[in-house]
Amino acid sequence: MHKGRLEAFSDGVLAILITIMVLELHVPRSPDLHALLEMGPRLLAYALSFTYLAIYWNNHHHMLQAAHRVSGSVLWANMNLLFWLSLTPWVTAWMGDYPFRALPVAAYGAALLLSGAAYYVLERRLIAVHGPESALARALGRDGKGLASLLLYTLAVALAFVEPRLSCVLYAAVAVMWLVPDRRVERALEAPRS
Repeated sequence: MHKGRLEAFSDGVLAILITIMVLELHVPRSPDLHALLEMGPRLLAYALSFTYLAIYWNNHHHMLQAAHRVSGSVLWANMNLLFWLSLTPWVTAWMGDYPFRALPVAAYGAALLLSGAAYYVLERRLIAVHGPESALARALGRDGKGLASLLLYTLAVALAFVEPRLSCVLYAAVAVMWLVPDRRVERALEAPRS
């Protein structure tokens, strides 16, 4: 099965999620700085979520560049990822409306954790389709960065009930970790097979 429809559908879903998030940002109640500052938590939550969706889009794109075909299990793994990502606008709005409150911050982290886990499953399904010696398998390896992210999300969700601000710092730290360009897939595609 060709990967084109999976890529196009995923791109469309991510574009819609970003659109929903930006439509949730309303104009300040008045034209002064105080009204804009009141929107600060929502704007920060939006910026963090936009960053995460951009990271997923970039990594999804790179991963599929190394893929040549998909299977039914890959399609379902991708739908699982899109399901968890589709919760991003909702948890973003909730956390933005109730900044540093335990349950919204934990829910935000749970959505990140489940999205990360779903992405990991998608990686593994693609590797299963292409084989352990494929460019994709060589590029991703054991995916230490992905597994570290899952660990940090888990820690942040638990910390949300103790110190929600620290959880938010961890969410931002994981995003920064992924913003550093990751050229594993590009290098694996460029490298000659031994």
